[in-house]
Amino acid sequence: MLHFLASIASSLSTLPVTGISVPLAYRKKQLKQLYNLVTENEALLFAALRKDLRKHEVESIGGEIAPVAEECLWFLENLDELAKDEKVSPRVILNRLGGSALIRKEPLGVVLIIVGAIAAGNTAIIKPSEVSAHTAAAITALLPNYLDPRCYRTVNGAVTETTRLLELHFNHIFYTGSPEIGKVVMSAAAKHLTSVTLELGGKSPAIVSSDVDMQVVANRIAFGKFYNAGQVCIAPDYVLIERKQLPEFVKAFKTTMQNFYRGHPETDEGYARIVSERHWDRLHNILANKTSGHVVIGGESNKSDLYIAPTVVADVDNDDPSLMGDELFGPILPVVCVDNLDEAIDIVNSRAPPLVLYLFSKSRKTAEKVLTKTQSGGVLVNDTLMHQAEYALPFGGTGRSGQGSYHGKKSFEAFTHERSVMIKKLGMDGLLASRYPPYSAKKAGLIRSVTMSSPMGIWIRNHSKTLKVIALMLVLFILNRRR
Repeated sequence: MLHFLASIASSLSTLPVTGISVPLAYRKKQLKQLYNLVTENEALLFAALRKDLRKHEVESIGGEIAPVAEECLWFLENLDELAKDEKVSPRVILNRLGGSALIRKEPLGVVLIIVGAIAAGNTAIIKPSEVSAHTAAAITALLPNYLDPRCYRTVNGAVTETTRLLELHFNHIFYTGSPEIGKVVMSAAAKHLTSVTLELGGKSPAIVSSDVDMQVVANRIAFGKFYNAGQVCIAPDYVLIERKQLPEFVKAFKTTMQNFYRGHPETDEGYARIVSERHWDRLHNILANKTSGHVVIGGESNKSDLYIAPTVVADVDNDDPSLMGDELFGPILPVVCVDNLDEAIDIVNSRAPPLVLYLFSKSRKTAEKVLTKTQSGGVLVNDTLMHQAEYALPFGGTGRSGQGSYHGKKSFEAFTHERSVMIKKLGMDGLLASRYPPYSAKKAGLIRSVTMSSPMGIWIRNHSKTLKVIALMLVLFILNRRR
């Protein structure tokens, strides 16, 4: 298996050089095929996700099918514009003489992941998670039937295979997962000076201000938190709310749970399961080892069914090592009470910047204050999850929550090398003679004048429209005087 991994990477590495994956017509064909793979096999993919997570079709459409299909269609519509050379106007006068400048959009080479990689003209190795075994098997079986196996291959396996895969030389690695594994990926990439895009999650807070419709807030936080049983990298990880609002919040949340799951999430087909026993044990231990707070909703669990109930823990201390240590990535929602918005902001800033920050408020002033005083990969005001589904917006983290961004144009850029190209003519060399030795004070003055802007020149460019109007008025004034 390990020799097989090396042979795959070696064979794929030569393809960008031969140019198989570079022509736009080829890329578009592969994107159409990927779209067909998803849309023609929805039932199979739904079944795989159901087996792995007991995930409902509604969540599978929104979380898996629609994002891939939408991105394929968007790239098919916009690829010509994205991939064309970008003309650049030289700033240096000497470079404007008898020459031109442009930026070519070229593939990086062999990368780990897909869609944006295809659009950018790369070859790719896809490594599905071994935890979602049925989904990985479906992808492995379907991919060679739709995409060119010379350029796109699937590799399965666990720690041993992943470790060996990371030892190979790629031109870019795209990884979604935990910060701990992100460090491993980044360390492996550094050995080859390989660029990375890392989407690493984190403890994403939901700040609730005092001016909200609490039932709407409860509905939207519950939607984001319990979607796929909380196994979403951008799920609200904990709530920050003023202490006086806690009773109203809990009451509204109980109403939401009744409306969502009819009081019985353990039998409701819309509520997913934990992906593996290992992750079930981790979440069960988080609840068992909490050092603060009390469960006000849920708390029930069943290991044989990989079930953990939608759970809300109120009055949690910010320094609780179990509930407030690492990202929960499951259906447990700690609620931390604060005295005011400033304290909530201080708590957010005491941690590493999260992948997303959620804020619920009717006040633009409050939103601006939170935006100005905090850092996060993204921000969503008065809802959860939906910013990730808007592919016109770049999606990514910052610091511990990740680096780089993707979606739409940003996905194309993530897998593209912008190659700077300048083309000069061989004529008019006399105009460039001032740069050649022997040097002199006169040549130094000429070089200074053509390579360095002056504050006055910048001021004139910035006020050119006003100066043109003034000049026109002066001309008209002079003409009128002559009459």
